[in-house]
Amino acid sequence: MPLLEVENLKVSYGDFQAVNGVSLTLDEGQTISIIGANGAGKSTLLNAISGIHGQKTGTVRFAGKDITRHRADRIARAGMTMVPEGRRLFGSLSVEENLLIGASAGRAGQWTTGAIYELFPILGELRHAVANSLSGGQQQMVAIGRALMTNPRVLLCDELSLGLAPTIINDIYRCFGAIRSTGVSIVVIEQNVTQAVAAAGYAYCLLEGQVSLEGPTDMLAMDDITAAYFGTEKTE
Repeated sequence: MPLLEVENLKVSYGDFQAVNGVSLTLDEGQTISIIGANGAGKSTLLNAISGIHGQKTGTVRFAGKDITRHRADRIARAGMTMVPEGRRLFGSLSVEENLLIGASAGRAGQWTTGAIYELFPILGELRHAVANSLSGGQQQMVAIGRALMTNPRVLLCDELSLGLAPTIINDIYRCFGAIRSTGVSIVVIEQNVTQAVAAAGYAYCLLEGQVSLEGPTDMLAMDDITAAYFGTEKTE
């Protein structure tokens, strides 16, 4: 049984169908990526899965339970947590105070402030600094750390690379191996195709709210990905 199973999910904003019949699965210990251009429906999909967007049809199952109608806070307490696009830290609070907010979910586990500082040593040095004083990359580390402090079974990551320099992006994605080693499964949403494919074992490409391509990342040709990403014919 998949850890996360999404079946025929549809999400609309008024008359606009942002997600139209998407199905996907995530197994225990797996990393999947969801790629697509801006406006393809990636963030809406993740918001619907996590309970942030409540107006949807279809089914979302987590650990064998139907959570389609559950609120976001209930889903987080069950063990599925979002690293939101734009980080959304509490800017006037310190690094450590932001991390401790994640712990308020009340799930026991190995992700403590000490574990986060081991994963991201720079945060240990900056633990008393206010979040607004950090660089974009450091703020992204805090956002990931805050989510991990909920001790999730599934980590949902929305556009981790947005606005960051390539070297910082590589540093952030390098932590995925350590996160997976603790038993956390990961869903990554990215516009950066190369980064998304490298980070995951399986990929879904969205185009206008629908899955236009899916498969194991080592079996997907870049020409096929490009055609599915932009909705164009594959070049011969």
